[in-house]
Amino acid sequence: MRIVWSIGDPHGIGPEIILKSFLKLERTDHSFLVAGPYTVMEYYRKALDLPVTLELIKSIAAMAPARRGVLPVLSVAEPESITPGAISAEAGQLAVMSINAAAELCRSGLCDALVTAPIHKEAIARAGCADTGHTGFLGRLFGIASPTMMFFDPVSELRVALATIHEPLEKVSGLIRTMNLDAFLESLAKSLNTDFAIVSPRIALLGLNPHASDGGIMGSEEEEIIRPCIERASSRFRVDGPFPADGFFGSKMYRNYDIVVAMYHDQGLLPFKVLAFDTGVNVTLGLPIVRTSPDHGTGFDIAGKGVASERSCYEATLLAITIAKNRKKQTEQLL
Repeated sequence: MRIVWSIGDPHGIGPEIILKSFLKLERTDHSFLVAGPYTVMEYYRKALDLPVTLELIKSIAAMAPARRGVLPVLSVAEPESITPGAISAEAGQLAVMSINAAAELCRSGLCDALVTAPIHKEAIARAGCADTGHTGFLGRLFGIASPTMMFFDPVSELRVALATIHEPLEKVSGLIRTMNLDAFLESLAKSLNTDFAIVSPRIALLGLNPHASDGGIMGSEEEEIIRPCIERASSRFRVDGPFPADGFFGSKMYRNYDIVVAMYHDQGLLPFKVLAFDTGVNVTLGLPIVRTSPDHGTGFDIAGKGVASERSCYEATLLAITIAKNRKKQTEQLL
């Protein structure tokens, strides 16, 4: 497999965790490259004194066979300055260019999977990009209206998918009422089969309201929207709920399911990050390419200091390889 890393924000910890992950992965049978500014990667390599040789390439065709300790970099542009920890429009623009270049390598089949290093939403916004997150950006790039944001912990095998993503709480109820929750679950079950080789997925849906509304006392979304959807979907695959989120995670009921669907961002991400802060991986489901990412931010406060943990980036890369293999296996079975 050939994996491409997008550099993330040049002023964050992305370059560092990519370099450290490469040092762990270079002895595998896979090949790796970075899409992003060469000078940025070299800046952090030198600053952190990491035993990696960077090779500037102009195209995939110009790549030499994989060599131990050598990481090719396909540069998209070069910055005027590099300031770890600083928010800037230039850094945001370079991050966007890196994502776009890496995604196109996967679209063309030149790379098998994309692992995106963290970006900074304010920097992206300053650069004038309407989509400040990877999920929306990649969805628009590939013409997918609603890709699914999912999080996976390789240690506990906990998976959490979000019905709504980066939305203000005041909008969540309306979005749950108007979205096609049936199609969301159908797509989720298909992705679990294709990407994770789970033939008969067990899906748990959390309620929207406290205590899953206690029979309608604290809201009506459970009875009007969520429960009817569960009943319709249950004829095709196993789906249970709606569960009160606090009791569900507190009693560790998630161990009985292949994936948990949270109705909004913090409902799912708060327990997930408590359980898997260092090992969690972000996965975008529903795209024609494989995309994973570390489950953390740009780490501006520690950028350039050499103390960033590469564990999540490393796990994201391993998962990208696994998903790419699963998709390839399914394709071969259909031929």
